[in-house]
Amino acid sequence: MGMTPQLTWDIGTAYDLFTSLNVIHDPARYGLRGSWAAGVRSRLPAEQREFLQDATEHHYFWAIPWLASQSGRKDGETILKKLAAIPAEQRAQEVASHHMGQPFQALLFRVAEQGSWDAEDKNTLRDLYQKMYKEETGKAKKVAEEELKGTLNVWANSAEYSEKMLNALQVYYDVFFKEEEARILKPLQARVNEARELAEKLPLPELLNELSQGLRFEFDQTEEMEELVMIPSFWTTPLSLFTSFSEDKKRWLFLFGGRPDDVSLVPGEVVPELLYQMLKALADPTRLRILRYLSEEPLTPAELARRLRLRPPTVIHHLDALRLARLVHVTLSVNGRRYEARHEAINTVCTMLEGFLAGENFT
Repeated sequence: MGMTPQLTWDIGTAYDLFTSLNVIHDPARYGLRGSWAAGVRSRLPAEQREFLQDATEHHYFWAIPWLASQSGRKDGETILKKLAAIPAEQRAQEVASHHMGQPFQALLFRVAEQGSWDAEDKNTLRDLYQKMYKEETGKAKKVAEEELKGTLNVWANSAEYSEKMLNALQVYYDVFFKEEEARILKPLQARVNEARELAEKLPLPELLNELSQGLRFEFDQTEEMEELVMIPSFWTTPLSLFTSFSEDKKRWLFLFGGRPDDVSLVPGEVVPELLYQMLKALADPTRLRILRYLSEEPLTPAELARRLRLRPPTVIHHLDALRLARLVHVTLSVNGRRYEARHEAINTVCTMLEGFLAGENFT
């Protein structure tokens, strides 16, 4: 990172309104018990439940950059009213303009205005996706025809789709998230206070590593960053989102873990969630071998795959489990990812296990 940007602290339960949707539709990625997530989804009426299930492949982080750009209160009720105040035919464009690059906007906003698309539009979208994947990963990626058609169909019917999305969000808020909002607000406020204190002591790279519990960033494009909006999220802990949300790349946001180690995502859980995730990760012999290698030196997934004589997707699966358990550092750069053991996490799991066995209270 080049310059030291101004840190802006933001807090709002509406961030978790959107991120929680991603979690309950992809619970394994976040270490959440699938049956509990299914129970939350089952509380939704069939129409809204099926709509959100179908939309899950587009994820729910699309609203985060737009939300970061808003002023005033950011609780769920207020933000849903703000979305409703935007005319349906403009809503998708307004939200997408804060996270979507100009080439995508030029294509998809035109499709929305026309209300239709053709084969040339599909080919253009395929080229844009392939270029994006190549820039992000350094590798080409085949884009499925159904993904291209699905995206274009959504934009060709953007007003209808945005109305259905708003209705589904409102129902989700009413039947589940409204009560969840009251539970997560105090932990989020406490996390921001802790993070602000850390920001006074640590340089920015160390601060991001501490708040993300294991991420390090090496991105040249952050050199122009002037402002970094710091946002805690209860539901996505410990995973983080780090992205720009202004066209000139001067404003960035960092969504970091806002759930305390001794608080579980599932209310009333007796066993501390972090303790369970750590012990589960350590109970696998392949992951123990990975940690041993990573204790010796930082390695990429490909280098680990060669040492372990395993397929790269298998190694990445194990690394994801270790990341979720906060047992590894991950360095992100334009050249890919490098992993190394996070030794302080071993001390954490031992301390938590001793405390749990001694009868300490966890919530």
